[in-house]
Amino acid sequence: MIDLKQLCQSNNLDFDDKFYEDCEVFTKLLRQWGQVHNLTGSLAIDDINENILDSVYPLSFIENHESFADIGTGAGYPGLILAMARRDIKAYLIEPRVKRVSFLNFVKASLKLENLTVICNRVEKVEDLNVDLITSRAVTNTNLLLDITNNIKEENSSYLFYKGSLVQEEIEQAKVNNYTLVNRKDRNYLYIKGK
Repeated sequence: MIDLKQLCQSNNLDFDDKFYEDCEVFTKLLRQWGQVHNLTGSLAIDDINENILDSVYPLSFIENHESFADIGTGAGYPGLILAMARRDIKAYLIEPRVKRVSFLNFVKASLKLENLTVICNRVEKVEDLNVDLITSRAVTNTNLLLDITNNIKEENSSYLFYKGSLVQEEIEQAKVNNYTLVNRKDRNYLYIKGK
C-alpha cells in the first residue's frame, strides 16, 4: 500500500502536513459512513487514495482561482478534497442528495473547513452564487454541464471537468474552445479557461 503523501509527491504535488491529516480523517469518516450509507464505490484505502489524488491532480496545471463550485460532489470527490487542499479558496459543494449532504457537512464540521459551504440542491436551482471556477466529476456530459451551470458562472469563469474516454466527442459536441486536456491513467481533465 503506497501512502498518500508518496502518491502525491510522485505526481509533483506538494501539500502541507495539515492536508494529509485532513485526508486521514476524511478517509476514516468515509469508511465509517460508507458502510451504512452507499456513498461511493470502493472503500479500500488504495482506492480512496487514488480518488484523492484524482481530485487534486489538476492543481498542478490549472490557474489560481478565488472561488469554485463543485457540481454533484457525492462522497466528496473532487470538491471536498479541493477545499481541503486549498483552504484559502471559497468552496461550494452542490449536491442534491440529502444523505450525501449530511456526510459532507459532517466532514466540514470535523475538519473545521471554514472556506466551505455545502448546498443541498440541484445546480440549476441555485441562486445568488457566482464563482470563477466550476468543477464536476462524473455528473453528465460537457454540453449539459455548461448549460446547467450558467446561473452560477461569472463572465470569465473557468471550468474543470473530470472526464473519461468520451471527452473528445463531448468537446466537439459542446463546441468548446480555449481548453487544455490533460490525461492521467484513465482520466481526462478538461480545463476550459475563462476569457
